[in-house]
Parts: sequence; structure tokens; C-alpha cells
Amino acid sequence: PDIEVVGEAADGAAVVPMVRTLRPDVVAMDVRMPLLDGIEATRALLRTVADPPKILVVTTFENDEYVYEALRAGADGFLLKRARPAEIVHAVRLIAEGDSLLFPASVRQLAAEYGDDGGNRAARATVERARLTEREGEVLRLMSRGLSNAEIAARLVVGTETVKSHVSAVLAKLGARDRTQAVITAYESGFVAPG
Repeated sequence: PDIEVVGEAADGAAVVPMVRTLRPDVVAMDVRMPLLDGIEATRALLRTVADPPKILVVTTFENDEYVYEALRAGADGFLLKRARPAEIVHAVRLIAEGDSLLFPASVRQLAAEYGDDGGNRAARATVERARLTEREGEVLRLMSRGLSNAEIAARLVVGTETVKSHVSAVLAKLGARDRTQAVITAYESGFVAPG
């Protein structure tokens, strides 16, 4: 088995010290927890833990306003509580490999519902300053639809290593920590339209 559960926290406040001690690769946490919610726990992990784990937030509803805030805080993806065991395992593996786990329709809905109408100024400025090449823009649009590197490679008829290079360039140019933050910026800026 390539997945091992190394700990379970009773509340959000216990997450950071537990992660420092156990050093997991992936943390799956409820977006709504006692003492410290998943959003603040995500921020705390990314701010205070050297080489922080990948973060997968778990929620009951896919259009939960807290999910959007958790993604903005730096979570790598989200999963619904009703997910089947095989889906949970798949999600953990994806996140561990550096992919993000975004459900395209959900991200569009979240961005439309909780993002600024027409994109916010800071996100627009970030995308404009990035000066993405045409191919990088294409890769960002496909990432925003929830496609994995392999799916993007198949769509563009290029190798996965080429896609990884484009993804790295997009992240660097946008100043994004990971794919999830790049996708959020794409929606908030209006570079990718919800719907």
C-alpha cells in the first residue's frame, strides 16, 4: 500500500503541531472544524510549516463558500464527503503527485458566485504582467477546466514533460504556489470565464 494514515486531529488547532511532528505528504481536512476552520488551518500550515504538505479540503457541498476561501488560502484541491473510497485514494494520489483536484463545474460556479464580477483588479494585473505565451495561456485554460497534465498533453498532442514545463512557466509567471492558485487567478482575473 502506498497510502498510510499517520494521524487524525480532533480539531483544526491540532493540525499544525501534528503535521510538524508526523510530516505527512498530504493532509485531508474538513473545511469546517472546531477551534480553527480548514481555511485558517490551511493558512497556518503554509505560513508556519517548512516544506508544508499538500492540502485536500473535504466538504459536504461542492458550492460551499468555505471551499473557495480554502482554495484561495492555498489548498491544493477539494473532495466531497460523499466520495467513494476509490475516489478518495485517487484524490490523495493526485494531490501527492503535485496535481490539483478541481471539479471544473464547481470551480466555475465558485468563481462566479464568490469571485468579483468580471474579475478583480489585482488578479487582472497579475495575469497582464505575466505575459503568458499563447501556449501557456492555452495550458492555463485547460488546467482551469480540471484537466491533468496527461489529459492536456493528449489534447495538445505534446508530451507530458512539455506540459509540465508549460505549467511550471505559468506558475512562475503568475507567482502562484500551485495549479490551484493559478486556476483561481485565471477565474478571478476574467482570463477564464465562468460557465
